[in-house]
Amino acid sequence: MNTLGFHPLVERWFRERFREPTAPQVAGWRHIAARRDTLIAAPTGSGKTLAAFLWAINGLIERASAGQLEDKTSVVYVSPLKALANDIQKNLQQPLAEIHQLALQEGTPLPEIRVFVRSGDTPAHERQSMVKRPPHILITTPESFYILLTAERSRRMLAQAETVIVDEIHAVAGDKRGAHLTLSLERLDAVAKQRLQRIGLSATQKPIDDIARMLIGADRLILGGLPDCAIVDTGHQRTLDLSIEVTEHELGPIATHEMHADIFDRIAALTTTHRTTIVFVNTRRLVERVAHQLAERLGKDKVAAHHGSMSRHARLEAEEGLKSGAIPVVVATASLELGIDVGHVDLVCHLGSPRAIATFLQRVGRSGLASSSRKTPSTLWRSRSSPSLPARRSARRICGIWCIAPTSSATCAVRISKRFSRCSARAYRRVAAGAQRICIVIRSTACCGPGAGRA
Repeated sequence: MNTLGFHPLVERWFRERFREPTAPQVAGWRHIAARRDTLIAAPTGSGKTLAAFLWAINGLIERASAGQLEDKTSVVYVSPLKALANDIQKNLQQPLAEIHQLALQEGTPLPEIRVFVRSGDTPAHERQSMVKRPPHILITTPESFYILLTAERSRRMLAQAETVIVDEIHAVAGDKRGAHLTLSLERLDAVAKQRLQRIGLSATQKPIDDIARMLIGADRLILGGLPDCAIVDTGHQRTLDLSIEVTEHELGPIATHEMHADIFDRIAALTTTHRTTIVFVNTRRLVERVAHQLAERLGKDKVAAHHGSMSRHARLEAEEGLKSGAIPVVVATASLELGIDVGHVDLVCHLGSPRAIATFLQRVGRSGLASSSRKTPSTLWRSRSSPSLPARRSARRICGIWCIAPTSSATCAVRISKRFSRCSARAYRRVAAGAQRICIVIRSTACCGPGAGRA
């Protein structure tokens, strides 16, 4: 870290907490320190968020120690999830408080470095205080970011920003939220009257060059259409202990009550052998239904629901309960699939089709993060009653893919149905590239329906 020029207080704090930086941090800091646009692709739990934030914190600490810290917003952090934004604020407050404590121990107290979350959950009086006294680090969502760029007073606050960080960029890359966010990034440059440094973070980015182009914009392309952006790709390979479980009942077009009961009983049995479990489903309605069924089997105080329609207090309560172990089972939608800090998760269950390989990898990757040497137990239930399975549009998009399960073997076994297109097969082989062993299980043609292989 000495070669990167970190402030002594920041370096001391880092050494006491982590000793050595991870590979994404070492590579990322080199480019971030040079003020280059940087895209970091690294597994969940590898410290990529700290890689993006620590250099910005270092700059604020240097200004504070020199008595030059101004009341202005220097860093804008954009997260696709409100829950993730709240989590980042909490995780930023701790290192800032510890660095300030180190400064007090050395007899050089520092002024406060403020962090603020602006989202749809933020009360009106807090929004007013934010404009009156701008935070040094602003955490927001794409939608709230757009609103801040529209209002006159908040535009003045953002006019002095220097760095913008986009976390979990893959979550918005494939839809209109991503298109809207790229426009907001260009508007931020126009408001600031300068080109801000852009840092993108994600655990699953494919193809990574396209994500980099989205991050930096069309005006930063070089010869051949390549993005003028530093790309730090440390891969996303992990050892997974993954299984697919199907009910013993005969599958049909409509799931019976007995089939549902069998699935819920099996999930309940698995959760009793693990300290913490996340059960992922695809809809908020299904979250409530599964949480209710599991609560009847395990107890109401043992199960919590988590989705975007819940209040901020309820979501935070579920996250804290899972992290502390007080609530061993949480049923969630995409609201928990990204990098929210919920501590170590022993088991991840996925009920129904994940609809996309990247989504599946992101969700099962939530388990086993405490130690890279541990396996990642993850279970995927197959049921034709899942809302995503009968729909032909979803079947075409998934094309029968169920899971990727890397193990210690160096072989690759791929089963592809006759209806699986060559284009889709090549795409999933690219996803599988680098994994030590891949097992792709294909749904039957009766489930996919006519034309399921045409993407």
